[in-house]
Amino acid sequence: MKYKSTAELRHEIKSATRIEDFLTANKGQMTVCSLPEHLNALLAQKRLSRAEVVRGSLLDKAYVYQIFSGDKVPSRDKLLALAFGLCLTDDETQKMLKASGNRELYSRDQRDALILFALHRNQNIFEVNELLTAHGHKALCAVK
Repeated sequence: MKYKSTAELRHEIKSATRIEDFLTANKGQMTVCSLPEHLNALLAQKRLSRAEVVRGSLLDKAYVYQIFSGDKVPSRDKLLALAFGLCLTDDETQKMLKASGNRELYSRDQRDALILFALHRNQNIFEVNELLTAHGHKALCAVK
């Protein structure tokens, strides 16, 4: 199945006469998984352990495990720290933010632009935190 862009789907919604037809035709294009399901799929796709994500995100081990099990709902910054722990691309990070109900990274927001810059360059959590603080912004998470 061909992956359709959000713009393509929006265009199809505008031109649809019946929403049921659109939903049927695009069933495979809809996101229906929960944040824990999405995160666990990323974990498997990246072939990482939760322990590796903990180390790469600088988040508390118990907290990360609770996020993955659905017992905790993380803030946007905690999700962004997880993105670095999961070694996500900028596109994967945007998709994760959408899946969580958070706003995507916005290039016109200086803090978000710095995070996108770090994601594009495969920087780690230490590097993004240093970049953020060097520009007067709050780090994603405190260093343990």
